[in-house]
Order: sequence, then structure tokens, then C-alpha cells
Amino acid sequence: MFPLLLVIIYIAFISLGLPDSLLGSAWPVMYREFGVPISYIGVISMIIAMGTVISSLQSDKLTRKFGTGKITTISVTMTAVALFGFSCSHSFGLICLWAIPYGLGAGSVDASLNNYVALHYASRHMSWLHCMWGVGATIGPYMMGYALMHGQNWNAGYQYISFLQIAFTVILFFSMTLWKSGTMATGKEDISARKALSLKEVIQISGAKEVMLCFFCYCALEQTTGLWASSYLTLFKGFSTEMAASFASMFFIGITLGRVLSGFISMKLSNLQMIRLGQGIIALGIMMMVLPFEEAISLVGLLFIGLGCAPIYPCIIHSTPSRFGADKSQAIIGVQMASAYAGTCVMPPLFGLIAKHIHIVLLPIYLLIILLLMVIMHELLVRKTA
Repeated sequence: MFPLLLVIIYIAFISLGLPDSLLGSAWPVMYREFGVPISYIGVISMIIAMGTVISSLQSDKLTRKFGTGKITTISVTMTAVALFGFSCSHSFGLICLWAIPYGLGAGSVDASLNNYVALHYASRHMSWLHCMWGVGATIGPYMMGYALMHGQNWNAGYQYISFLQIAFTVILFFSMTLWKSGTMATGKEDISARKALSLKEVIQISGAKEVMLCFFCYCALEQTTGLWASSYLTLFKGFSTEMAASFASMFFIGITLGRVLSGFISMKLSNLQMIRLGQGIIALGIMMMVLPFEEAISLVGLLFIGLGCAPIYPCIIHSTPSRFGADKSQAIIGVQMASAYAGTCVMPPLFGLIAKHIHIVLLPIYLLIILLLMVIMHELLVRKTA
């Protein structure tokens, strides 16, 4: 039964990634239909992020009460319903309304599922499972690009993804009994009966503030890149909206390929080494976007940023139980997810204001500043939890 549970978790990670890149790839068409400024994408992403922050902070309590299996199934159901709502919407206000259940559904499943994997699987599995998130995130822009290139509107792209999410929901519903068996098969301690930690108690743990800020910066960088890459290619590099929607997936392709490779490399390198390697590759990718090379180099830069992002998220999460203890890992990962989504809530909209009032050409510089802050916070985390 345990190998079957691993397959189910792979499917769950694909479902996590499917909707994450849709908004950025569809926005160059959506904002014109709605008649709103291009920066309004930040409003939608902020609503989603606020929902995920709220549900992430409740993940410790909810997971201990209901278990990872039920939380995963309910959360994926919520995102499936929200995506179908997106596909039926024709106004900015309705999109904002459906963003609420989408955000609430995404937070709990992310924190709960990541903690389950960190406790019960080796580092290579964390990388490969997050690769499945990249598969989902790569499929999203391609399906949106397919819909746009074949004369359909952006609603059709959302509809295709919502149908996939509904199918995943059915699979997860019939797999709920496997989660308890999976916990028993690993021989790991069941900590569900232990008291959930409050936010104040979590923040007081040594290294908690640093890991929260590190996650804030990482997801700010990842989400800003995914959200604005398509618009950057369209408005600055001169690509058509259809081509930009497809080429923006280079970033997610980089994450996906990088996590496949990271699973093998992690057998030789530690989580700490993997994180530092990823940060260096991100810096290289950003430089490719900054320097005055040919347009094709910008696409390679997006690929490199994705490759660099690949090991950071899964390796920080996987090291959480060893740095903070298994009894605190769900609470710590919960605030990590909340901080991550706070980064997605604040930083992409902030760049939207920069793009509106200054110029979208500043995207690479913006990403570089976030990267430098992430490096500093991670090194402080290492010192405090060594």
C-alpha cells in the first residue's frame, strides 16, 4: 500500500502546481477584456495569497485534528471549484470572488502535505515530488497557450485545468484510507495527539524568524517571475501575447527539470549545499536577463532561474524536522508557508506598481534584490540552528 500512497502524493503535487502559473500566462489577455490596468493582477494574487496565509497558519491545528489525507482531499476540491468559477467569469469582480476559496484551499494542503513528506520520505523524494508540482505548473501555461492559439478565450484554458483538478479530487477521495497505513509503514512517530503550537510560540523558536523571511523571499522571487515573465516578454522583449504565454513556461520547465536532477544530486550533496547551489544558479539566470544579449538569452535566463529555484524550496522544507524537531515541524512548516504566501501577496503587486509607474524593464533588478535578502536570511538560519 505504501508505494500506492507515494503515487497518490505525486498526483497531489501535480494538482498543486496546475493553477499556479495560469494567471500570469492569461493576464495579458484578461486585463484588456476586463478594462483594468495591468497592475490589477496584483489584486487577484494578493487575495489568493491572503487566503493561503490564513489557512497555512491553521495547518498545524487542522492536520492534527483531521489528518493529511482529509486535508489534501478537501483542499484540492476547493481549488477545483474555484478554477471552474474562474472559467465561468467575465468580470474582474467575479475573479476576485473566486480567488478566495482558491487561496484558502491552497494553503492547508501545501503545509500539511510538505510536512508529511518531510517526516516520512528521504530528501530525494521531496525533490522529485516537487518536480511534480513543476509538471503541473508547466502544463498550465501550455494549456492556456493552446486555447489562445486555437481561437479560444482564456476561460477555456481555465476550464481545461478545472476538469483535471476535478479528476484529481476523485482520485484523492478514494485514497484517504491509505494515509494512515503510510504513516504506520514508515515506523515514524504519530504526533497528531500533541498540542498544536500557537503563532507566538512558534516565532519564539530560535531560527524561526529567519526561515520565515527566507521563505518570504523565495516565494516572492518565484511568484514574481512566474506572474510577470509573460508580460515582461510581451511589453519589453516584443513577443506576441500567444508566444509569451508559452515561452513563460521556460521558467517552470527549469524548475521541473531542476527538481528531477536535484533528486539525484541530493544523494551526494546535503540540503545546505543544494540550497546554496540553487541560489548561485538563480543569480546567473538573472544576469542573463539584465545584460544586453539577444532576446533568446532572456528565455535561457528564465530557464536558469527555474533551475536555481528547483532545489531551494524542497531542501529547506526537508531540513525542517532535523533543524527544529519532528514535534515542531508541522507548526514551523505552517508559518513557513504563511510567510511564503505573504511574499507572494506583497512582492508581485509591488512590482506591478513599479511596472506601471516606472517600467517593466526593472524586473531582473527587482528579482536580484529579493535573492540577496534570501541569501542573507538563509545564512543566518544556518548559524542559529547549526
